[in-house]
Amino acid sequence: MSHHRPLHYAQDNVALMFKAAAARYSHRPATRVRVGDEGAVWDIATYRELDERATQIACALLGAGIATGDRVGIYARNRPEWTQADLACQYLGAVPVPVYATNTAEQTAHIANDCQMVAAFTGGPTETATMIEAAAAAPSLRLVVSMDPCGDDLPAGPTWGGELRHLADFAPADEAADPALAAEVDARLASATGDDLYSIIYTSGTTGEPKGVMLAHRAMIAEFRALDEMFDIGPAEHSLCFLPLSHALERAWTAYLWSLGCMNTYVTDTRSIAELMPLARPTMVVAVPKLYETIMTMARAQAADSRLRKRIFDWSIGVGARVQAAYNNGERPSPGDRVMLLAADRLVLSKIRGAIGGQKKMLVSGGAPLSREAALFFGAAGLQILNGYGMTEAAPLISFNSHSHWQRGSVGRVMTGGRLRIGPENEILYTGPNLMDGYWGDQEATDEAFWTDEDGTRWLRTGDAGRINHKGYLFITDRLKDIIVTKGGKNIAPQPIEALLQADPLFEQAVLLGNDRPFLTLLVKPSLPTMSEIAEKLQIQYGHVNELFTNPRVVEEVKARAARLTGSLPKHEQFREMHLSPEEFSIANGLLTPTLKVKRREVERRFADVIDQMYARFSERRDKVSGAAQGRVAAEAGPGPAA
Repeated sequence: MSHHRPLHYAQDNVALMFKAAAARYSHRPATRVRVGDEGAVWDIATYRELDERATQIACALLGAGIATGDRVGIYARNRPEWTQADLACQYLGAVPVPVYATNTAEQTAHIANDCQMVAAFTGGPTETATMIEAAAAAPSLRLVVSMDPCGDDLPAGPTWGGELRHLADFAPADEAADPALAAEVDARLASATGDDLYSIIYTSGTTGEPKGVMLAHRAMIAEFRALDEMFDIGPAEHSLCFLPLSHALERAWTAYLWSLGCMNTYVTDTRSIAELMPLARPTMVVAVPKLYETIMTMARAQAADSRLRKRIFDWSIGVGARVQAAYNNGERPSPGDRVMLLAADRLVLSKIRGAIGGQKKMLVSGGAPLSREAALFFGAAGLQILNGYGMTEAAPLISFNSHSHWQRGSVGRVMTGGRLRIGPENEILYTGPNLMDGYWGDQEATDEAFWTDEDGTRWLRTGDAGRINHKGYLFITDRLKDIIVTKGGKNIAPQPIEALLQADPLFEQAVLLGNDRPFLTLLVKPSLPTMSEIAEKLQIQYGHVNELFTNPRVVEEVKARAARLTGSLPKHEQFREMHLSPEEFSIANGLLTPTLKVKRREVERRFADVIDQMYARFSERRDKVSGAAQGRVAAEAGPGPAA
């Protein structure tokens, strides 16, 4: 289907593919980022400049003794230097190991030790300090290269025997690379193959210990070829690098853009996305449902300012939805709806498109389920969101919708070259050319991740239940694994966090909730004797101990105790709201399995109202805080001009 290419995917290797793209699209923009005071200007690098900078960094790594196959961490938020470091490793045949910038020092040290990381790139001072703290517990890590200038207050030296360098000094941008080093980099690149490791990406396991997914270059190229067959994207298109580059979806999408000669705009601070979208005006966005649902919520909140505005807003969305439904059914909208659409578009729908930077060639959602409401909302504005499905273990593409092959509610059809089947418990099984080579250093976990059929074919066990309809579209119906996937696409293993809480005698049982929600909440069954002790300490009089479950002071004390236990976890692994339940989880009441594991789906069903109330309570509290802040700003600004 792609008319402008195909570009030769050299030796099934991403680095060689980029080299070919850099030659073909040398003067086209490759990376773009807002810089200066309050992001005043765009800093743009062409494909040739990106190639040159990656080569400089590769030469510096080579001079520092980085060997083929060495693992090199990248611990930074999205920025062009992330990609420069990534490509530099690819040129050398080193293996990049992305680390989420939200990871703690303990988590980072685990990854560094597990893969025997020898060097790491870091972003700002916070990431650099955390990486050095981790390095003190990771003997293999001997070099840290900070993208931002390093302050004297960083704990380098005494607590760690390695070397800390600033990227500008480590690989000066204004100095030509040493010819001998450059020749060695070229020689390594020339010997690259599709079987080389492209990356090790750590993903949450059900036990909480992250496992290193080994992805070969051939796996990445296989899915690029599959995308080529479904989409016609040329170098004039440009995308927004919004999801963390440590996320398998963003990483793969960014690499795919190189083969197309597209520009990628880096979002260095996700909080600025609302201001950046209209400025960047990307023609393509790949994101998680949370971004789309946040934009929808903001638009609805603005419309709720007055009864008239809300009526116009709802009417416009209704008109747009009817028109889109007609087109989706292969019908022509009624003459009345076509006329009303002109008004609806001028009043509301065009503003929705404007809020995300105009019309889009592609809007992709992955990492978590997209709500039907969000799909209909953006569809009404003429913005079709294409839902897809994947796992890091599949690099990460398994299935996706396209503009020509699309079915509402589905996650699309299997990628070209891949196959799906439904196994026991309706588990979705996948096999294809983009499967991982296994988990780094963990053959047992690798064996558990696959099911081998009677023909000897290895199928990836996704841990999701689903069905495939007669047209080949995949629908996700349930999660079989005990992994929570939030709206933001974060994968969280609940058991280790629950075990952390249950180590305190106060918490007899604890269940984390948050699947397909914006954040985690917590349902606990506290110990009655400990609740009595808390009441005594707080000098609270009560008749029956159950009265304490709703006493605000007791609830606050219990919440504070749980927050202290989980305070060192990354923000996305911390709960925001809590409910105390007097009901015990047991086999008898159907909330525990015979092996005393929590039946999460049953808990979610039984406590549905309570869970909804927790999320509503948090939203209400956040809105009050936001309203108070706006009131303070208005008060400080003084009276405005007379109307």
